[in-house]
This record gives sequence, structure tokens and C-alpha cells, in this order.
Amino acid sequence: PLPIQYADYAVWQRQQLQGEKLKEQTDYWTNQLSGELPVLELPMDRSYGAVATYQGSQVPFAFSPELSEQLKAISSQYRVTLFALLLTACKVLLHRYTDSDDIVVGSDIANRDRTETEGLIGLLVNTLVFRSDLSNNPRFCDLLTQVRETVLGGLAHKDLPFEKLVEVINPERHLSQMMPLFQVKLDLQQVDVKPMVLDGLTIERYPLPETQAKYELRFILQDTPQGISGQVEYNSDLFDEKTIARLISHFQTLLFGVVDSPDKQLSELPLLSEEEKQT
Repeated sequence: PLPIQYADYAVWQRQQLQGEKLKEQTDYWTNQLSGELPVLELPMDRSYGAVATYQGSQVPFAFSPELSEQLKAISSQYRVTLFALLLTACKVLLHRYTDSDDIVVGSDIANRDRTETEGLIGLLVNTLVFRSDLSNNPRFCDLLTQVRETVLGGLAHKDLPFEKLVEVINPERHLSQMMPLFQVKLDLQQVDVKPMVLDGLTIERYPLPETQAKYELRFILQDTPQGISGQVEYNSDLFDEKTIARLISHFQTLLFGVVDSPDKQLSELPLLSEEEKQT
């Protein structure tokens, strides 16, 4: 028997988000997301239409076990989570692509950090928004420290639902925008999802082709025993598949550079492959 039901969680959440607790949460996020939020000049193959479309696709990728272990070693060395390291690298990639110093990336959290909610049936996921200042060409390791503090601050104020956050921030909206507050999302799945086993049945996952996207770009990463792998989901009305494949290649090259020299300045980290350097 479950200790609580989904309705109990919903009532608890409403009771929590009142008075001083609600003010503390909203004050933190309004401070983090104050001023004009950036609209990244992503390297799109086609410009935004008058109204956003949600046509999408995915490009899969997999990092080698060696690179994956090296990234975990760097995380341990600098006392950050693997998520914070990958988020920092993603922000550097976007910075190099767009020449913007103000980088905002969204990410989902499971919101199952209490014993009572571990086995609860229902969707508890919330979306957090992580903003970073990449100005003055910092060293990667210094930016990593900044992102770590941003992630910790966001997790400490994770109870404000994303829908309420949008209501509080009240950003200027355009029909061409897919989502408010950010354009790029990065999610890391670190829980090993075991296949379902039923008596007398053999069950396997049958993936269906993705034809929709909720964001311009979304990095969907999994930490598996074979290494870090995943997909980049993208709006196919804005990007071609080859553009996303090149972006993944640049991301991997950047991560190799981080593993090799995490103390380099952002402008010194590699992005192009050897083949691209020759052309």
C-alpha cells in the first residue's frame, strides 16, 4: 500500500506554497530571471515562422565508455555532479554558437526526494531554469563552480511549479516562441530503468519515431553502464538533421577539450573536428 496518493501530494503542495514560503520561492526566481531574458541566435537553417510549430525529430548519439568515465572523473575532481558538468559544457557550446554571454537552459527534476513519493503513481516532474553569465571569457573550471552554485540554488527553490514561475515572471510572449523563458533544455537520466517482467510474458520496449518537439533544442542524456548516450531532439521546421549532427560532433569535441584541460578559458576549448579545421 502506498503511504500517500497523488491527491494527497497535490493538497500538500498547495498548502506549502503559501505565505512566506511562496514569497521566498518567488523572490529567488524573480531575482535569478530579472531583466530581459536572452533569445539565443541559434544556427537555424530556417527562421521562425509567424506561429510556432512543433514538428520535430531526434538524432541519437553515444559517447565512448572512456570519455564517459573521464567526464565522471572531472566531476569528482571538482566536486560537482555529472549533470552540472554536462550543463556547463552545454552552456559553453551555446555561448560559442551564439556569441551570447547570457545563457538560459531549462531542465526537469523528478521531484521524488521524499520517502513518501518514491513509489507514488503520478507525474511530479518540475522544470527549473538555470541562468549563467559567461562574460569575460572565464576558465571552464570557474564557470563550472558558478553553474554548481546556480544548480544548488535552483534545487533549494524547486517547489515553485514552472507554470507559476511563468505567471510570476510574465515574460513577453510571441506566437513564434515554442516555450517561455528558455529555448534549450538539457535533461540527464541517471536512474537505471529496468525492463518490466510479468509472468508468462516477454516485454521489450518498442520505440516509435518522434515527430514532435516542445523546444527548439533538447539534449536528452542517459548515464548507462555502457557510457553516456542519448538524443538531441529538435524542431525540424527550424533545423536540418545534418545541422544537429554537426552540433553533436562539436559538443563531443568540446567535452574532449574539457577532459584534457578543464582550466582553459572558454575561447580556448576546441569545437571543430580535425576535418573541419582543414576545410
